[in-house]
Amino acid sequence: MPSPGEFKEKRWLALVLLCSAQFVVVLDASIVNVALPTIGKALDFSQENLPWVVNAYVLTFGGFLLLGGRTADLLGRRRVFMAGLLLVAVASLAAGFAATEGQLIAARAAQGLGAAIISPAALSIVTTTFSDGAERNKALGVWGAVAGSGGAAGVLLGGILTDGLGWEWVLWVNVPVSLIAFALSPRLIAESRAETGKRAFDVAGAVTVTAALSILVYALVDANSAGWGSTQTIGLIALSVLLMASFVAIELRAAKPLVPFSIFRIRTLTGANVVGLLVGASLFSMFFFISLYMQQVLGYSAIHAGLSYLPLALVIMISAGIASQLVTKLGYKPVLAAGLLFIVAGLGWFSQVSVGGSFTADILGPSVLAAAGLGFSFVTTTIAAVSGVEESEAGLASGLINTSQQIGGALGLAVLSAIATSRTTDTLSAGGSSLPNALTEGFQAAFLGGALIALLGFVLTLTLIRGKDSRAHVEIGKQAAAEAA
Repeated sequence: MPSPGEFKEKRWLALVLLCSAQFVVVLDASIVNVALPTIGKALDFSQENLPWVVNAYVLTFGGFLLLGGRTADLLGRRRVFMAGLLLVAVASLAAGFAATEGQLIAARAAQGLGAAIISPAALSIVTTTFSDGAERNKALGVWGAVAGSGGAAGVLLGGILTDGLGWEWVLWVNVPVSLIAFALSPRLIAESRAETGKRAFDVAGAVTVTAALSILVYALVDANSAGWGSTQTIGLIALSVLLMASFVAIELRAAKPLVPFSIFRIRTLTGANVVGLLVGASLFSMFFFISLYMQQVLGYSAIHAGLSYLPLALVIMISAGIASQLVTKLGYKPVLAAGLLFIVAGLGWFSQVSVGGSFTADILGPSVLAAAGLGFSFVTTTIAAVSGVEESEAGLASGLINTSQQIGGALGLAVLSAIATSRTTDTLSAGGSSLPNALTEGFQAAFLGGALIALLGFVLTLTLIRGKDSRAHVEIGKQAAAEAA
């Protein structure tokens, strides 16, 4: 086993390993989208069940993130990270061999559970491995670049693998990556956990918050098919609120709570999570609507649509690296505010897409702006959410920001899809409009809704993120640079 000094020397190799694992997590959410029609034919899926190939993953991922983060703090971050990798490898193998729709949906749910264990554990390892300031900002810049571009890469890779090798390889591609990362983890990552004496586990809190989040995500992802005013949707959201209220009551009385509410006294952490939720709500659905616009309106093939994401992925990686450097010099508040304005501009431009649109004017231009905004905002919300947090609560803080982004993404996709569908239906009902034209009007409305959500995020960045904390972060970076010199 390497010594602490050797682990420190290998920390940048460890970052590559951690980012590879996070890339798989993000990839899994998008890589199956292009393969859905092929999977539907191969396994004889009913049309109403086919979306659950995606939803089953999103449901368990969003529901178990908070539990995964706190478990990493208590049981050991490396140990929990490795357990998540093993679960993803086994679940991915089983998913590729699935012979029925039930088997595939169950395997995808297990993949989501593994991802919910990996993601907060990996982020908390990054937080505890790299010291606060320029070094951690640089590491989180790499993290943000990989995580932010994973969605775009998933669409491209999904199309290539489905056409070239078969839909099974969309799922099997995770297996070697996960197993290699599992084998290398003990050599590159030092074990760490919260040093709190007796490691008591808040079972009641864990069950209630996981159930509340899972039910909320389920209600949101199924709202468009069940109906927003349906008994199912309203009842599930009410049940989620009731469970969340029970969770708060349990936590206030627990000796060792799963989520110590004292962490929310850090105003910037709270603000970063609120803004992170709005970033997820405005941007995560963008990939969904761009894909539909390219294929259903412009007539792009799956691979053509995937290749069209390359500029977007490239800009995300570049902007994330720039953001990590700017945060060190300017603080996270002005960089996050600038990122949200980029998102507003990009989605506002997307709201002008047309039936006879061109790649340059309707996809490339707004993609560059939105991608720059994603790189800036994703990195800065993550930095702000883990800054000033005690090492013993790194996993909790990582789980919180991951949960905020995922719940935001599910909420945004559900709401904006409902807006798009409603606008398309109304346009067709009015008569005199073709299906491509009606779809385009729906996409325009959804993009405009996303721009308004991002604008709200910009306003809340100015009010909730403390300028004092942002400036203090710059001073920490200067002190660290002076000590290094």
